[in-house]
Amino acid sequence: MTARTKPPFRGDHVGSLLRPRKLKDARVRFLGPDTDDTNIGPHGNADLAKVEDECVRDVVRLQEEAGLKAATDGEFRRRSWWLELPMTWEGFSATRQGESPFGWKNEKGKQQDFSVLYLSGKVKWKPSAIVKAFEFLRDNTRLMPKVTIPAPLEIHCFMGGEAAIEASPHYSSSEEFWEDLVAAYRQEIKALTDVGARYIQLDDVAIPFICDPDYAPVFRSWGREPLEMLREYAKRVNQVLEGRPKDLTVTMHQCRGNREGLWAATGGYDPVAEVLFNEIDVDGYFLEYDTERAGGFEPLRFVPEGKVAALGMVSTKTPKMEDKDELKRRIEAATRFAPLERLSLTTQCGFASSVKGNPLGEDDEKAKLSLIVETASEVWTDA
Repeated sequence: MTARTKPPFRGDHVGSLLRPRKLKDARVRFLGPDTDDTNIGPHGNADLAKVEDECVRDVVRLQEEAGLKAATDGEFRRRSWWLELPMTWEGFSATRQGESPFGWKNEKGKQQDFSVLYLSGKVKWKPSAIVKAFEFLRDNTRLMPKVTIPAPLEIHCFMGGEAAIEASPHYSSSEEFWEDLVAAYRQEIKALTDVGARYIQLDDVAIPFICDPDYAPVFRSWGREPLEMLREYAKRVNQVLEGRPKDLTVTMHQCRGNREGLWAATGGYDPVAEVLFNEIDVDGYFLEYDTERAGGFEPLRFVPEGKVAALGMVSTKTPKMEDKDELKRRIEAATRFAPLERLSLTTQCGFASSVKGNPLGEDDEKAKLSLIVETASEVWTDA
């Protein structure tokens, strides 16, 4: 097996980590309660930033002690995994109070709506809070610093797709909107790479939504068949990444929703696998595989040489620890469809897509990260 020196690493993780109590308390103290729209986007509070700095240093140390090769800042400076980026730029507003066709579910059904993004003007890049956060991470870890941003698909999908563009007074066509959004993303990626980012992850739930037949009517209401929307999304990701530095690794995280133990979609990768793995110009994929909702390993047969699929078999939704031998058995089962060198092991998602976090503790979090590293070191000779 050729030694792997670039991400995704054999033992890796998605990105967000549990906010410690002192950070949660500080957010309430300096920004107010996390119950309305007043603190959806990035903040400029210097007192809160000091607390964030302390907590980021601590969580970086946790990742180093777990034996990981890459570290994130846990997304500690964000209220949610995706809103910080568009809310930094011009052209967007958001609310937690609106109605969305996408919702958080559990076994009892839909529990709450997604936050809703609105087009409030022309989309235009502005210097990003995410770049500033990355610089602090870069300067405070000996591991490879990893930065996560929402994929451009999220912006289009969560604001209501084609219907929102057609209803907007700011754009006369979908193409005009995409030109501005792609330009903003390209500027964001340039700003990140200019300060040293070489491991960028695009977080995506839109393509997993295409896997779920329950959401097909949503895409059709925009005048697009789900698989037609998939090819459109693949095209736009490739436009965003065109001309990126050769030493930049870009991965995509495929998620069916992860918020405080809830989820949003179900369905295997079968309908999207060929396009996802072969027509999107990224280097690897973080794939949810912790429940039956993600389907089987058969779609991995489409993962081409030169790309790595990180199998998200370790759940961040529950404190229950996975069995190492069972993880090994599942990895072996996956090799029926993709060679071992094209695979790695990871969490199915982050531990805290929002400030509240999933229902487990920081000791559980560290134990799961350590389990990933230990299992990977026993499975892959280049781990």
